[in-house]
Amino acid sequence: MLKSNFLILSLIPLLCISSCSDKTSKEKKQKRPNIVFIMSDDHGYQAISAYSDKLIQTPNIDRIANEGMLFTNASVTNSICAPSRAVILTGKHSHINGKIDNMTPFDTTNVTFPQLLQKAGYQTAMFGKLHFGNNPKGFDEFKILPGQGDYYNPKFITQKGDTTIQGYVTDITTDLTLDWMKKRRDTTKPFLLMYLHKAPHRTWMPAERHYKNFTQQTYPLPETLFDDYKTRGTAAKTAEMGILEDMLFQYDLKIPEDVLKTMDIKERLGAGGVNQLNPAQKAKWDSIYRPIAANFMENYGRMNDSSLTVWKYQRYMQDYLGTIAAVDENVGRVLNYLDEEGLTENTLVIYTSDQGFYLGEHGWFDKRFMYDESFKTPLLIRWPNVITPKTTESEMVQNLDFAQTFLEAASVSAPDDMQGESLMPLLKGQTEKWDRDAVYYHYYEYPAEHAVKRHYGIATKDFKLMHFYFDVNEWELYDRKKDPTEMNNVYQNPAYADTVAQLKEKLIALREKYKDSDVLSEQYIDIYKDKGLIE
Repeated sequence: MLKSNFLILSLIPLLCISSCSDKTSKEKKQKRPNIVFIMSDDHGYQAISAYSDKLIQTPNIDRIANEGMLFTNASVTNSICAPSRAVILTGKHSHINGKIDNMTPFDTTNVTFPQLLQKAGYQTAMFGKLHFGNNPKGFDEFKILPGQGDYYNPKFITQKGDTTIQGYVTDITTDLTLDWMKKRRDTTKPFLLMYLHKAPHRTWMPAERHYKNFTQQTYPLPETLFDDYKTRGTAAKTAEMGILEDMLFQYDLKIPEDVLKTMDIKERLGAGGVNQLNPAQKAKWDSIYRPIAANFMENYGRMNDSSLTVWKYQRYMQDYLGTIAAVDENVGRVLNYLDEEGLTENTLVIYTSDQGFYLGEHGWFDKRFMYDESFKTPLLIRWPNVITPKTTESEMVQNLDFAQTFLEAASVSAPDDMQGESLMPLLKGQTEKWDRDAVYYHYYEYPAEHAVKRHYGIATKDFKLMHFYFDVNEWELYDRKKDPTEMNNVYQNPAYADTVAQLKEKLIALREKYKDSDVLSEQYIDIYKDKGLIE
């Protein structure tokens, strides 16, 4: 009997150790952070008041920076929608993941970070604009826009079939997101939520509550609106993204076709998303936009190139910024829900865009170039108890880094072929552990819309070197400290000869590191030939 009791007593510590170990393991698993990835489309950092309050106030997006970290040197590897998203999902440069432009298909054999998180026990969901593929891997639930999607009464692709939802896309995307959070989130699991806005992508259609106000506003002109590209090469001078020449009256600026006919103006594109308005929406739309058109018709004959550029810029900003107002409101809805449900403390929230955008700088709209307004992207991250609130970070980071950051945050090993660097040292304030001093960029989509020539380049905090290489062979160098608006190409300046040599050597090393080569592979050349874009 004594022997039996001794055996039982001796097993108690072992049982306790096993039980405690299981409990500790379970608690550790439960402490893995939730991840809310918020991304807008073409949201220039200039239109977030945490960066600059000259154009708009964005208090809800700013809240992420106020309670977390604002990155001032975040950039993309390829400034165009679908390739940027592929880089984010795969943690690989465009030439490695295969999605080099908006036309080539995404290689679904790529392993994405949502797949890895899902496999590691995360519940995963995606709502909004993916831009490519109708069946994204690694998601327990998704409702995504087909392609660009529409601002009003958008169609969504779901696992159960397509559906059209009446209303405004930014509000609807948020409604879907919150509905999932409230009704189908598994509270026993950490979650990855990709909450992806269409806005402020072209053609910039604000919600009714915003276009009534924003169309009455006047905005300060950018310093470089009337850039003459004097020191730059062929690419800047031949790009088709100028506000004066290339921004369309009907498609972009909402002047109805019947008004343009009376003015004998013909354009290559129609009314775009305005055609999606139902009769009630159209009546409200016309009550605001038709008087604008009438006023334009009355004054058009007196406009010269300069005054027409200014008029177009103001109309552009009114609609572009109007769409951002809805994004900011809806980001607030999601942040408030996290607070209400007690989720904020253990949730990593990121706000970014798939690239930057020209808001009249250099006379442009759109993106694609390696010049700052499209190369740099907004990046704000909040993670309570990890990130010190109100921190500003100036280190060189890229969208290439997101996948590995999320995986490390979730204690999931990243595949060896991912090419980014986890931002975790920076998030924890351990800047001494960050040793990147330059980032690499490569844009491929030419010949194509907006005619921006193919180029690659390197950027440090002090300089930016670009090589335009497809049907030209031209180099540009910018001193980012002395010339922050990038107006003066100093590549040929003898005073910068040593800088050019050093940057070219560093550029070669980065191209080797990322396994990039100059020209498109035969696979992509064939695709371009099939589409009639090259001979």
